[in-house]
Amino acid sequence: MELMVYLIVGGLIGVVLGWLLAGSKAQARQQELVDQRVEALKQDTVESTRRRVEQEVRGELQEPVREELVEKYSAEARAEADRLVQRLKREAEAEADKVIKDAEIKSRQLVLEAQKEGEAELKTRRLEQQKIEQRLSNRESNLDARAERLDEREEAVKAREQQVADGEAGLAGSQVELERQRAEVEVLLEKVAGYSAEQARAELVARMVSQAELEANRKIKAIEEQAEEEADKRAQKIISVAVQRYAGDFVAEKCVNVVSLPSDDMKGRIIGREGRNIRALEAATGVDIIIDDTPEAVIVSGFDPVRREIARRSLEKLIADGRIHPTRIEEVVGKTDQEVAQSIKEAGERAAFELGIHGLHPELIKIVGRLKYRTSYGQNMWSHSIEVGYLCGLMASELGVNVKMARRAGLLHDIGKALTHEQEGSHALIGADLCRKYGEHEVVRNAVAAHHNDEPQNSVIAHLVIAADALSGARPGARREILETYVKRLEDLERISMGFKGVEKTYAIQAGREIRVMVEHSAVDDQAAFALSRDIARKIEDELTYPGQIKVTVIRETRAIDYAR
Repeated sequence: MELMVYLIVGGLIGVVLGWLLAGSKAQARQQELVDQRVEALKQDTVESTRRRVEQEVRGELQEPVREELVEKYSAEARAEADRLVQRLKREAEAEADKVIKDAEIKSRQLVLEAQKEGEAELKTRRLEQQKIEQRLSNRESNLDARAERLDEREEAVKAREQQVADGEAGLAGSQVELERQRAEVEVLLEKVAGYSAEQARAELVARMVSQAELEANRKIKAIEEQAEEEADKRAQKIISVAVQRYAGDFVAEKCVNVVSLPSDDMKGRIIGREGRNIRALEAATGVDIIIDDTPEAVIVSGFDPVRREIARRSLEKLIADGRIHPTRIEEVVGKTDQEVAQSIKEAGERAAFELGIHGLHPELIKIVGRLKYRTSYGQNMWSHSIEVGYLCGLMASELGVNVKMARRAGLLHDIGKALTHEQEGSHALIGADLCRKYGEHEVVRNAVAAHHNDEPQNSVIAHLVIAADALSGARPGARREILETYVKRLEDLERISMGFKGVEKTYAIQAGREIRVMVEHSAVDDQAAFALSRDIARKIEDELTYPGQIKVTVIRETRAIDYAR
């Protein structure tokens, strides 16, 4: 640090000396300029004096007198020039002395300032060094104190270990003595009771098992009774939550049709003057016509799919024709209504013909045809009913049951969905009432009413309808909603299962109706496997919404492998 201060002071002194040297050079240059100026003044003075004398005596004085005067004035000029030179030299010397003195004063000031700065810097460095030394000293003190505490703790631990070892030795001796006394007591009890220890143990175990079984049966019965009491409430809650979550998308996707327009100018013609055309179209079809900012499209909204179909066809005809006014609208809607009614009847007859069903009431045929314009989760109900009829017939032929009646029940099982928006009640009971009204067999009526457990199943065909309905609706791709959410539901099932400790792999199978959970045999025992399946099932119930039920299977496998050589 001191070396640094000396270097700084030396550097400042060198700067001052350089400045003084530059000042001396400047002074020499100034002296040279003064000498040149003095010589010039001398010459100017002599010349001016000569010219002045010549002018004064020109033409008046004689030549000797003129020369005498010139000499006189020249001597005076030289004397004046000498005096001027002496005065200028004195002034230059005084100015040089002043500059030198100022330089010396400034150099001394700079040296003093450098010394002060060096001393301040040195003092600051010394203070920082003292602080660092103080911190190091404190840290060493702390380390010494910590080392002392560790030594004390180590001594305490050693003493504790010695006490534990002494206690274990004493405990071992006590256990030996206790075992000896227990053996003596057992021998004495066997003599008194007349039973050996094994016989007494077996009898005690048998009694405890019997009591545990009785208690378990009582608890199981109580749990089942409680579950039956809470089943309806919980089912209603789950269904209401599911309806709430799905209602928005359902209305947006399932209750509207979109009609394309050749251009946006057609929207004005559909609206008509003061809206008379659109009012006439809505009154004739019974649906709402929505004209918004959607380019080249008009939305037909309504809950009745048949009316929506009539409105869609009528609007397409009017757009193609170009003549749009109230009278033309009523005419086109009337013709379209007849066409749709005829297509509905043909669809019902085609469904009955494909399944080989005869003798259906004409009204039932029309209602079956209306299913062509109904969907459930995106699956067309007309195609679904035909598919269920085929499946019921196949299973009935394998079981030796009436195939035609099974197909009839399968075709009509969802017929109530064609009228659920017109009548109150579940579609199964509405369909059963229709079957009774139009003279269908009791087996068919019961199969329709019981396929969602609204009433007990009274025949094998009723169970076949339930199975066929599940097969047709649950297979991947059958329903658009399931197709869109199928992968997401499987991912959610596997994600929930993988969130539990000890789970190694999970597989969602049977279209998401079963989840297989592979666990590590070392982390999950048999009892924990039962608890794990129950916990996974409860979490799936809390987080997911799904139709039917999901089976949770926990698989724990232990493999013992060896090789014979």
